[in-house]
Amino acid sequence: MDRAAVFDVDGTLVDTNHLHVVTWWEAFRQAGHTVPMHAVHRAVGLGSSDLVAHLLGEDRDTDQDAELSAAHKALYGQYFDRLPALADAGALLRRLHGDGWTVVLATSASGSELSALRSALDADEAIAATAGADDVDEGKPAPEPVEHALELAGVPAERAVFVGDTVWDMRAGSRAGVRCVGVLCGGIPRADLEEAGAGAVYDDPAHLLASLAESPFGT
Repeated sequence: MDRAAVFDVDGTLVDTNHLHVVTWWEAFRQAGHTVPMHAVHRAVGLGSSDLVAHLLGEDRDTDQDAELSAAHKALYGQYFDRLPALADAGALLRRLHGDGWTVVLATSASGSELSALRSALDADEAIAATAGADDVDEGKPAPEPVEHALELAGVPAERAVFVGDTVWDMRAGSRAGVRCVGVLCGGIPRADLEEAGAGAVYDDPAHLLASLAESPFGT
């Protein structure tokens, strides 16, 4: 029976979280908002509209949301040609694919951003499908991105493992009923990931790859 390995991308496979922090901070600054970088970091992993709502509150001027998202997209887009994959990220996907897992990406990225992330990973032959922002109505921490990934893989939740780096990932995976694995390379503390639903936590993709036999992928 098929098994699905579902992966978040930003901060999990590609070292982009702090690029998102800086570019969101600058987008907010240009629009006249003072948002601390540590607060932006904790919000990374949410979709654009949810991130803005989380940081500016429900009583904000929502007419500015699209402008903020566009500014972030333009600023972040300057890095598309040099997004750095985390060590052994591509090797991890290829190993799981070789071991018979159906690898699906579940990400809030889409379009040219998603293309840049896939280019950084350089593991297209191992990736069966992608559940991007354009494919769902609600982003993480709602379970829909993970559920859509499972649909694409044709695999039930009990036959899947989801890997992510934020509390939003862990909550989404838990709500979708899959086993959740956290990685620390996105900068979120182990205790926070475990509290949000991570059953196992590794330093980064290289650590997970080296520990695969003892991980949820090996059991």
